Amino acid sequence: MIAAMASIKPVTGKDATSAYDAAQKVVETHHRLADWLAAGQTLAQIDMFVAETLASLGGKSCFLGYRVPRTPPFPSHACLSVNECVVHGTAGAYTKPLVEGDLLKIDIGISYKGWIGDAAWTYSIGTPSDENRRLMNSGKESLRLGIEQMRVGERYVGWAQAVQQHVEDDCGFHLVRGLGGHGYGKKLHAPPFVSNTVPSSTFPGEWPEATHRWEAGTLVAVEPMIAVGTGRTRQEDRTWPIYSADGTMTVHHEHDVLITDDGPRILTEGLEQVRDVILR
Repeated sequence: MIAAMASIKPVTGKDATSAYDAAQKVVETHHRLADWLAAGQTLAQIDMFVAETLASLGGKSCFLGYRVPRTPPFPSHACLSVNECVVHGTAGAYTKPLVEGDLLKIDIGISYKGWIGDAAWTYSIGTPSDENRRLMNSGKESLRLGIEQMRVGERYVGWAQAVQQHVEDDCGFHLVRGLGGHGYGKKLHAPPFVSNTVPSSTFPGEWPEATHRWEAGTLVAVEPMIAVGTGRTRQEDRTWPIYSADGTMTVHHEHDVLITDDGPRILTEGLEQVRDVILR
């Protein structure tokens, strides 16, 4: 979601600790999911597992019931997006059991003691094909490379340059246009919007904040979304799921990051260690 640019209140001290605690609840939920996921499960079963896990950790979903203009309330505890579904998949939008070869994106948002944690990871059901493995690796590596550029005084666009260089030039895949990361904190969405692609004349006005510079205390969720064949999407009217326009496979990886004077601090640290190939 693109938020209008406004004053960004720095997150420091106890607030930074609270944001870290919420982010780590999301990481723990992903680790538990990786130990539990298996072929044959449905998205409804997975969504219930997420809800129960968040409750056991003292939080609740910040996605369930979330609204944007002209769209019904989000109906699931997690965003569950299979194969060509890039993001915002719901438990009821895909009812078939998961099978070997599926790519499942699980985006988890928690409200914990007044703070939000929000992070997504992509899971392969069964051993991934060579292309799917390259696609997954491109998501994780682009996230790492982009975060390295998020330093005080550097322009926002440095993030997108690093991500786009890796995904499109090095790997030959396509970043999904029009979607990107966002500020957050005690609310799920706040300024700034963080595009994954460098602004171009083909998409005028797509990212007016690109030349803004990172400031200490800025809290953002950054999230490359990548498709094999196209950067364009399709979406049925007044529904949540967003799909690659050509039906090719997609991945989604997301970290919560706090900009500090010492460099970017990944609040969702440990997510990289989640086992993302499910062999059960």
